[in-house]
Amino acid sequence: MQLAVLSGAGVVAERAEALAAALDLPVVSDPRGAGWLLVAAPTGLELRTGTRPPTTVRVDFVGGAMGYRRSRLVPRNELLARAVLGRQGPLAVLDATAGLGRDGFILASLGCPVTLLERSALVAALLADGLARGRADPATAPVCERMQLIRADAHQWLATGGAGHRPGVVYLDPMYPARRASARAGKEMQALQALLGDDTDADGLLEIGRKLGRVVVKRPRLAPFLGDQPPDRQLGGRSTRFDIYLPVSR
Repeated sequence: MQLAVLSGAGVVAERAEALAAALDLPVVSDPRGAGWLLVAAPTGLELRTGTRPPTTVRVDFVGGAMGYRRSRLVPRNELLARAVLGRQGPLAVLDATAGLGRDGFILASLGCPVTLLERSALVAALLADGLARGRADPATAPVCERMQLIRADAHQWLATGGAGHRPGVVYLDPMYPARRASARAGKEMQALQALLGDDTDADGLLEIGRKLGRVVVKRPRLAPFLGDQPPDRQLGGRSTRFDIYLPVSR
């Protein structure tokens, strides 16, 4: 299915053309028949699917589910925080599979400086737009300022030295098939998977990551281990688990 940028008038048209040029996508003025649309909406950059009704994918750290979660964040109740931070305070986190940045945002909300690596130009554009809006809002600006987005393939970035990056924790959340199609987040993940595919090469990131430090891998509760490597420790929830791997010598 074709992915295109939906144009409009005035400033919207100018932004659409800039996006299309940056992402090497066509611009359309009529949404019919486009399949997938990237839209510079007043509320932020959106990816809309060609399904009926359409699924909308956007990054929103200020309101919606992430805003609600941030306002009620209790570290000891967050499985993510317990897996990544343990009993330590904020650590430098390298999120090598950033996606829409939601887990990175939670970790940044807990005081962690987070480096976000995203290889998809489309997803990186959505995430950059969400970060820009988050930095413009007083409530989320301090959190989003702790998040640095780098548009790069994590394998290549780490293999070439990662700009000397030495994180406290390497975090991996490879894209996997959504199991609950009825959930909003599940529909978003399904939409991105249909467009981008799964992270079939994530096994190599575990090996590279362990040479840098401790690695935390987010997995569905019943999924096989990444790279068939049993973790050193594990924390499990109702639908998700975190596999924790200790560093290995280079």
